[in-house]
Amino acid sequence: MKKYLLATALVGLGSAPTLAADIAARPYTKAPALAAVYDWTGFYIGVNAGVGIGRDRFQHDFLGAGSGHSFYASPQGGFGGGQAGYNWQMGSVLGPIVFGLEADIQGAGLSDDRSTFNEAGVLRSYSHKLDWFGTARGRIGIAKGPVLGYFTAGYAFANVKTGASASFGGVTNAFANERMAGGLVIGSGVEAALGGNWTGKIEYLRLDLGNRSDIAALAAATPINTELREHIFRVGLNYRIGGTAYAPVAAANWAGFYLGGNFGSGIGRDRSTLNQPAIGSFQTFNLAPEGKLGGVQAGYNWQAANWVYGLEADIQGSTQKDNKTCVLSCTPGAPTAAYDATLPWLATVRGRLGYSVGSTLFYATGGLAYGSIKTKIATTSVAGQVTQSFSHTNAGWTAGAGIETPFKFMGLLGPNWTTKAEYLYVDLGSTSDSFNFGGVPATATRSVTEHVFRTGINYHFNSPVAAKY
Repeated sequence: MKKYLLATALVGLGSAPTLAADIAARPYTKAPALAAVYDWTGFYIGVNAGVGIGRDRFQHDFLGAGSGHSFYASPQGGFGGGQAGYNWQMGSVLGPIVFGLEADIQGAGLSDDRSTFNEAGVLRSYSHKLDWFGTARGRIGIAKGPVLGYFTAGYAFANVKTGASASFGGVTNAFANERMAGGLVIGSGVEAALGGNWTGKIEYLRLDLGNRSDIAALAAATPINTELREHIFRVGLNYRIGGTAYAPVAAANWAGFYLGGNFGSGIGRDRSTLNQPAIGSFQTFNLAPEGKLGGVQAGYNWQAANWVYGLEADIQGSTQKDNKTCVLSCTPGAPTAAYDATLPWLATVRGRLGYSVGSTLFYATGGLAYGSIKTKIATTSVAGQVTQSFSHTNAGWTAGAGIETPFKFMGLLGPNWTTKAEYLYVDLGSTSDSFNFGGVPATATRSVTEHVFRTGINYHFNSPVAAKY
């Protein structure tokens, strides 16, 4: 009998650690179920803020003599506003699909009055401004529990102001136009639950607000043709009305090395000049290289509770180009300075500081940027046609923000994989080049700034990026 009681006691004591282990492991086994039951269906309202930049091509034949020129107005500035929408979530072979409708409106300070052309005693100036804009869009995306990656498209509208003036012989003539412009908008973004009924998002939109021709009587009654293309980078905060509140699981484990690739797009606003002081010619304008980019990144994270801090380095090739700018004339045979401005590659070394909400990492980033800057200027004058080529590798700085989340594509990738959406502002400083333009010394300058929006995929070598309990 005593032996039986002793054996029973030992079994009971042996089961205690097992029971404790079961209790400790229970939250981990429930974490996937918690993510799976998150439902995006319902109304939401929110606010947003960000930065916008235009790539608005102007074409103007000032004298009506067939010697028109081409340049970009690049209205840039901040904005803020609000949005409201409704989501529907349903199942599919790819996982939960979310369909939605969203409308937004925001006040803006996007403006550019830099483009001025001073030649032969005539000073011409141009300006462009957007002081508010809005969109009405559909959204479609794949939900991974409390994380939604989506594409969006619809209708955009904006209040646009265009101005121009010409001063010569002591007389100044001016043109001004204000109008409502409308067109298409497309974009993409990532939205993730923050806790309770709150979600946060990062988003890129491209607004195509159409083309317009206005008659401006500056020296002669000639058309100013404009193409309105605006790029919007923003973050947002939404509150879901109704639905089940989200209780974030413990912070994921982000510590360790990772390696990955990225793909995205970039647009430049390169404030430039062309100066020929000997003949009193001085032009100020924007170069606006635009294109795709793609490359690789590597980094290391440290973690303290929910806080994540790390270092990341990346390099990518770029197709960004502006070959539409002609600051004197675009007419063959006429005096001209036609630009072909590119940014062949770009790299950064940055610190990251973020906060993990469950398995979603929200972060800010900043550090060193460097890249290749190439400029070709094809000049035509009485001395003939000559192409000048200049190449620089500049260093500068970058800052931005992003969202990183676990990534499982149709069950093909394991728990070590993550994906991110990221915005970066890059300043590569200035270049200055001297050359001969038709027998007259000339100097060209270019201050290079870039807006980059990209997505990336990372493989983490240390521990799986899963909830850490």
